[in-house]
Amino acid sequence: MDYKADIGVFGGSGFYQFLDNIKEIELDTPYGKPSDKISIGDYKGKKIAFLPRHGKKHSIPPHKIPYRANVYAMKMLQVKHIISPCSCGSLNPEYKPGDFVVTDQFIDRTKGRKDTFFDGLIVEHVSAANPYDDNLREITYKTIKEMGIPVHENGTVVVINGPRFSTKAESKWFRQMGGDIVNMTQYPEGYLALELKIPLVNIALVTDYDSGLEGREDIKPVTMEEVLEVFNKNVDNVKKVIFSIIEKL
Repeated sequence: MDYKADIGVFGGSGFYQFLDNIKEIELDTPYGKPSDKISIGDYKGKKIAFLPRHGKKHSIPPHKIPYRANVYAMKMLQVKHIISPCSCGSLNPEYKPGDFVVTDQFIDRTKGRKDTFFDGLIVEHVSAANPYDDNLREITYKTIKEMGIPVHENGTVVVINGPRFSTKAESKWFRQMGGDIVNMTQYPEGYLALELKIPLVNIALVTDYDSGLEGREDIKPVTMEEVLEVFNKNVDNVKKVIFSIIEKL
């Protein structure tokens, strides 16, 4: 294959194009086709590969995203780092809408997803004690802080199956389990990159308070309209952060 890239980026809701002068390529992997065509472009001397995890038209729900194909496509392109921005709901009153979180842990509450490359012939048991790359996390946290954006250096993301949001009882349970934020796509995306030994960092943008917070009647359960409103207000910050990280890698 002729195409290579230095850095891979998985895009989330509303974040489908951020490179100029891009070339779109179609890849086939041993795990099927990725979510969509991959856009490859130049940025300050580096080749960047961008893949919208839900597809360009946001037509793939979180539980049907071809995570293995997406991550393996980045391996085929020989990327050295993956940046994985996403939206999330807050389970913690200190994590407010508009804040960024440099996630360091996940709790998997998904079901039925193909979540390993070691499901036959070759079997390996991979430690996921520290699933996100510490070096990338440090660079990312410092970058966001330097830009004056509210950011949390650590955070545990509870990954739910979707596409529905949580019930109040589930949200309460997730908080009791130690979750700070909740999302639908961070598993198995981050773990699969770990299996392939590709350093990955997650930048989570808090858009809402999930199903509300106990004792806060003023905070209502999340709606999709609310998520999109907060995301659209902050999408430029997400782009600036990613470009700045790319410059430093």
